[in-house]
Amino acid sequence: MRIEGPPVLDVATSFPSAKRFSHAWQSIRDEARAVAQQMHRVPRFHEIMREQTSISANDMRDWRMFILKAYGAEFPRNREVCPTLAALVTASLDVLSASISFLAPGKHIPEHRGPFRGVLRFYLVLTMPLAADGHPAAVLKIAGTEHRLADGEYLLWDDTFPHEVTNNGDEARTVLLLDVWRNGMPLDMRLLSRLLIFIVRVMARLRGVGEAIG
Repeated sequence: MRIEGPPVLDVATSFPSAKRFSHAWQSIRDEARAVAQQMHRVPRFHEIMREQTSISANDMRDWRMFILKAYGAEFPRNREVCPTLAALVTASLDVLSASISFLAPGKHIPEHRGPFRGVLRFYLVLTMPLAADGHPAAVLKIAGTEHRLADGEYLLWDDTFPHEVTNNGDEARTVLLLDVWRNGMPLDMRLLSRLLIFIVRVMARLRGVGEAIG
């Protein structure tokens, strides 16, 4: 593809709406904690997308995803459970997908990469388990570089670069994941990206992805 860029991008330039979410991270965290009270009703990632079985079901430890929006397809019952997050997503037109990711203790998501560069990934930590030395116990490795973020910290990155995640803590790691449009793409790449997004949206609707709690 004719899109160039580093693995980690400047948030202010590439996703200005990030400040809305970072300012409200504690409220979003509280909503995520309420969801976690019914964790058994939140689907594992490979139950939503069978294509992700190799990275979601690889070690018999849970990676669960609570989805409010999936590439334009919205899930009203899940949105009702997280009204603050839902309002922020609605106000941010560049957000294509929004989900809360729950990574169980000891879970390792093997190295993988996303399919196309028209979308960027925003990662906001809601609850991060701590190691014995007080540092974040879960690590996100992107293109060989480790990122250890504390509660309320965030990162914007290109998931077409190889990446993996390991939770070495004794508690679940909870993060907000947003997929956002990459700005500044040439016209043909914008059109291709919109076509791919449309296909994913249709697949999500056909599979009934999303409504975990109601």
